[in-house]
Amino acid sequence: MNKRSVKSKPAKASRSPAKASRGSVLRKTDSRRVPVKSEASAVLAVAVATVAHQLAARSPSLRAHKFRVGQTVLYTSSPISRPGASGTYKVVKLLPSDGDDYQYRIKNPGEAFERVAKESQLELEH
Repeated sequence: MNKRSVKSKPAKASRSPAKASRGSVLRKTDSRRVPVKSEASAVLAVAVATVAHQLAARSPSLRAHKFRVGQTVLYTSSPISRPGASGTYKVVKLLPSDGDDYQYRIKNPGEAFERVAKESQLELEH
């Protein structure tokens, strides 16, 4: 075979750096190619986000902590756990809620350790 009888294959076009996943449709927006799986999934994603936003706005669990860090509070322990632990404490850290109540890390100056208390166990010091 001579060189003229062998035809060379044309070079493959290079792909852009942002490759679309297999089976997705490419939509052209603002001169950029954006992968979109389907219009139905895009509509569903918007609907789910809207419903989640509406539920979060109505949810009473999204209230703020009642006490601040550094605030002095009265701690009332339950008689079952440790009846002698009640007294004046300082809020050291705000913790996430545990079901119904927010939690706080509190410290008494006379103790060498910190405690975790629920918001229902604390009152403002008068």
